[in-house]
Amino acid sequence: MSNTGRLDGKLAVVTGAGSGIGRAIAELYAAHGAKVLAVDLPGRDWSVHYQSNSAVFCLEQDVTAREAPARVVEAALKLLGGIDILVNNAGIALGAQFEELTDEQWDRIFAINVTAIFRLSKAAVPHLRARGAGRIINLGSIMSSTGGPSLSAYGATKHAVAGLSKGMAVDLGKYGITVNYLQPGSILTPLSEPFFADPGFRRYWENKAPLGRIGEPDDVAASALFLASDDARFVSGAGLAVDGGAGVNF
Repeated sequence: MSNTGRLDGKLAVVTGAGSGIGRAIAELYAAHGAKVLAVDLPGRDWSVHYQSNSAVFCLEQDVTAREAPARVVEAALKLLGGIDILVNNAGIALGAQFEELTDEQWDRIFAINVTAIFRLSKAAVPHLRARGAGRIINLGSIMSSTGGPSLSAYGATKHAVAGLSKGMAVDLGKYGITVNYLQPGSILTPLSEPFFADPGFRRYWENKAPLGRIGEPDDVAASALFLASDDARFVSGAGLAVDGGAGVNF
């Protein structure tokens, strides 16, 4: 894809930007003219990847921490000068049979995949309004509209992302803020790699997608670029499937 400056002058915050889909989104946004605040967990040296990219600023922050929304917004105002785009990408996958799930696992996955989106988005909205409009893009999943073995908790969080995004779109549209969610299918990332180590699991998803392959983070980033751009100015409350057709292949 050629760099055409589709986000020239825009100010974007991307969580979970240390690797995988988040990194691909942050890099693509920067390549298209945005200044980006990349947010991810401390202690993993992920920020080294961005050292040569003057358009990307890094913040080490656990998005589930009580002080996280204030810290992220403060950093965005200081380093970027505002917020036009918020990409709530941080998340975890947890595989466990329903009857084996613990309360702690349930609480942890909801804290990261749902509650952090609610809290950071709420903190960002006044600053999106201050810029006159804005984009919020949440990371759902193919599991936002279906289910899978050992994925009841994960699927519940991604269904919640869909519902939250739709409600946000209704409430925030009056401010010129669009809210959409991406629904990636099988994408090869550090988060999903342990699952794809199982040959049967990988083969299932390769066969499930009519395009016949596992997706790459860049596939999802391209869709995130569309939703952040003026091309998507009249798109809100939508879930965009990025799954190679797997979701319709029954």
